[in-house]
Amino acid sequence: MIYELRHKYKVVDLVKVANIARITYYYWMKQAKRPDKYKKVKELIKEIFSENFGRYGYRRITLELRNRGHALNHKTVRRLMNILGLKCLVRLKKYRSYKGTVGKFAPNILKRNFHASKPNEKWVTDVTEFHLHGKKLYLSPILDLYNGEIIAYNIEHRPAYSLVSKMLNKAFQRLNDKETPILHSDQG
Repeated sequence: MIYELRHKYKVVDLVKVANIARITYYYWMKQAKRPDKYKKVKELIKEIFSENFGRYGYRRITLELRNRGHALNHKTVRRLMNILGLKCLVRLKKYRSYKGTVGKFAPNILKRNFHASKPNEKWVTDVTEFHLHGKKLYLSPILDLYNGEIIAYNIEHRPAYSLVSKMLNKAFQRLNDKETPILHSDQG
């Protein structure tokens, strides 16, 4: 702002209005004229980050830079990543539906008979993982076996309990008081 107005007004007056010291203004002007000594490294960091789909943090990028012949301190790499706005995706614990002997298993009432004689008699559900633009999405639908209609669904970024509970709440709102469908899942 001061830089643009310096031809119209005195710098002394502009820094007073901006409430900064005159020496600070000149320091930043000098810094702005300096070439960026990390320009090539920043390009390499962006390249490594995108090659690995945003999964590499500053530690792994530091190691990769060393492998490519650029010895930098990890703190420098972290600072440059912050300047570039690069933040790695934190890897969450991998979803596994198998819990061993923990929990109760519901009996298999359907016994692979995936045909229904009327609507809202038999419903099936599962959780499916999709990869979209480098991120994971989880879809949880309920399907009516009578006509293949999707009764309700929910999409979230994590396979948490809320994914299924929200989907079930939506599905139960569509039921009449007398309808009691069998809900079948792979118990995952």
